[in-house]
Amino acid sequence: MDRPARLLIARHAPLAVAGLAGRRDVPADCTDRGALDWLRGQLSGVDHIWSSPALRCRQTCAAMGLAPEFLPDLWEQDFGAWEQDGIPDLGILPPERLAAQRPPQGESFLDMAARVQPLLARATGTTAIVAHAGTVRAALALAVGPAALSFSVAPLSLTILSHSSGGWAVEAVNRIAP
Repeated sequence: MDRPARLLIARHAPLAVAGLAGRRDVPADCTDRGALDWLRGQLSGVDHIWSSPALRCRQTCAAMGLAPEFLPDLWEQDFGAWEQDGIPDLGILPPERLAAQRPPQGESFLDMAARVQPLLARATGTTAIVAHAGTVRAALALAVGPAALSFSVAPLSLTILSHSSGGWAVEAVNRIAP
């Protein structure tokens, strides 16, 4: 990509159920009107609106009155068996090894990033995206590599990246309603 682009990436509303969601199609709790209205204001005036087709993202978009294009490549990382069993204690791993860790019947962060990043690289103008914490981290990895796994990504938060001839730059991470 050699054209300027700006990505406004919002994480969906909090889960309405407990546990690791990953590819489980679980609902969101869209009752925080203040945060939803603030986030909607941050996403106004964009050229494109994209979203993961996950139920929690569709519900978040609907609660903000957005009509996005739903793109399957924006789905959260597939945590495979960990979605039922929980994430095991992996010990202390450097970011590169953690990013390559693949759950049984799932995908690693690197696998997910390889799915998400080509789509992000095709963005033009200002693109709003409603997706998952993993999607946000995959975008951050465009600028900082596997260290993106160390970022916290709150529900209904906004992360902003821009691209120019110099590459990707991070403008804001995990911005939440005041």
